[in-house]
Amino acid sequence: MPTSTTNRWKRFDPSDKVRVFVTGLRMAAAHARNVAIQMAISLIVCAVTLWLQQWFDVILIVLATGNVLVFEILNTVVEAICDYVEPHYDPRIGAIKDMAAAATGIAILIWLVIILYEVLRIWALWS
Repeated sequence: MPTSTTNRWKRFDPSDKVRVFVTGLRMAAAHARNVAIQMAISLIVCAVTLWLQQWFDVILIVLATGNVLVFEILNTVVEAICDYVEPHYDPRIGAIKDMAAAATGIAILIWLVIILYEVLRIWALWS
């Protein structure tokens, strides 16, 4: 049997998917320090909002953080592919990288607004 059909009939194992997910997330946090910082800040703010039982706020933080992580990881992938395809300077590759960074920047700004809002809300509750 050819390998393509062998792979198609491979037994589905959810633990493999989870392992790959965790490995990819670890790699993203290790290679992009800002990803690790964003995850840490989000976890802290999310933990406090959970403790305060602010369920809608927890959902908002999780969605905003997930959005940022997706964009950060995709931006890293786009940059790596661009560097692999064209290791030398090319203005077209630069434009592609700039657009990917701009999309990531928008996601970060939205995340930052939500996190700052939540921190100020928590501060007001404790004051």
